[in-house]
Amino acid sequence: MNKNLERTSAVSTSTQVPDEFDRNVPRICGVCGDKATGFHFNAMTCEGCKGFFRRSMKRKASFTCPFNGSCTITKDNRRHCQACRLKRCLDIGMMKEFILTDEEVQRKKELIQRRKDEEAQREAQKPRLSEEQRSIIDTLVDAHHKTFDDSYSDFSRFRPPVREGPVTRSASRAASLHSLSDASSDSFSHSPESGDRKMNLSSLLMMYQEQGLSSSPDSKEDEGTSLSMLPHLADLVSYSIQKVIGFAKMIPGFRELTAEDQIALLKSSAIEVIMLRSNQSFSLEDMSWSCGGPEFKYCVNDVTKAGHSLELLEPLVKFQVGLKKLNLHEEEHVLLMAICLLSPDRPGVQDHERVEALQDRISEVLQAYIRAHHPGGRLLYAKMIQKLADLRSLNEEHSKQYRSLSFQPEHSMQLTPLVLEVFGGQVT
Repeated sequence: MNKNLERTSAVSTSTQVPDEFDRNVPRICGVCGDKATGFHFNAMTCEGCKGFFRRSMKRKASFTCPFNGSCTITKDNRRHCQACRLKRCLDIGMMKEFILTDEEVQRKKELIQRRKDEEAQREAQKPRLSEEQRSIIDTLVDAHHKTFDDSYSDFSRFRPPVREGPVTRSASRAASLHSLSDASSDSFSHSPESGDRKMNLSSLLMMYQEQGLSSSPDSKEDEGTSLSMLPHLADLVSYSIQKVIGFAKMIPGFRELTAEDQIALLKSSAIEVIMLRSNQSFSLEDMSWSCGGPEFKYCVNDVTKAGHSLELLEPLVKFQVGLKKLNLHEEEHVLLMAICLLSPDRPGVQDHERVEALQDRISEVLQAYIRAHHPGGRLLYAKMIQKLADLRSLNEEHSKQYRSLSFQPEHSMQLTPLVLEVFGGQVT
């Protein structure tokens, strides 16, 4: 008796479909031939025959066939002979032991309701974004989509990339770094465990140093007029600055700042936001930026041919690898760009409190988003803010190298007016 109770309390009125059941075969009620809804009381039946069997067993009903006891039961006549219908139920394997008592049914209903209530409570306790926060995120994502063309179709309008010409010492060093990355491209993995492998970015750079490829004071002597990629990359940076300006103007609250503060923020943060944007096209496999066709795939060697040395490019690649491994959602990426741009400590900013208030609001949205949509991202916000500190160092090195480049008339004349205007304040 106890075994039967244990069995019936653990079994629902609908049993699991046997493993051999073919889900592609139409399910037909074994009693009347109607469309079946599943296995009920150990047999495939429709809802009507399931209910009929349960009622008959509970009432201990006794039926008599008015005919010869062998009626064919169909969907249309199943109500005509209850005796033959019940007999058919038993013949196909329906068992009264699978029927729950009224008490068991009630307990089952209460259990189901309790689980629903618990699920509703868990759902209600989940971190959620407010309508205002959701609106800010939607605005920034839309701003990014409007200012970032992932087809890179505009790149064909730039002065064409020229990769030929004498191999300078910096280019040779860059090629060595790039070949090292090619030889161990599998070491750059999304997984946190990649640091335990025998080759990672740090060991590559250490090998690069051990091979005697570090910079030397006379490394620029042979660079002379060989900056073949400068015109193309100058156009690319100028184009990117325009897009950063477009993005900034759509950040909630940015247009309400004074024109002077808008300009100060853009001039100081433009290169950092460009570096953040470029992570979308950065590849961990070969440490290059792929922007469409093969001619617009840029490696470290290409950037050295625009006048930048590895004092900038080594930490830039390390930054790109680290940012890529964070696996940011698009929402987190655009929020980080907005936080970067709205830094109140930028040179020339007058209304620090107002800019800080805008940045704090975006920072709160980012933290709320991480809590709601990035499970396990407890340390993610701190890692993202650290990336902003890394960008400051990159910005400082970029300014130093830009200053050196701009002092050479044959090179500065290759830069666009917008590049000269935005970065011009950094060379005084």
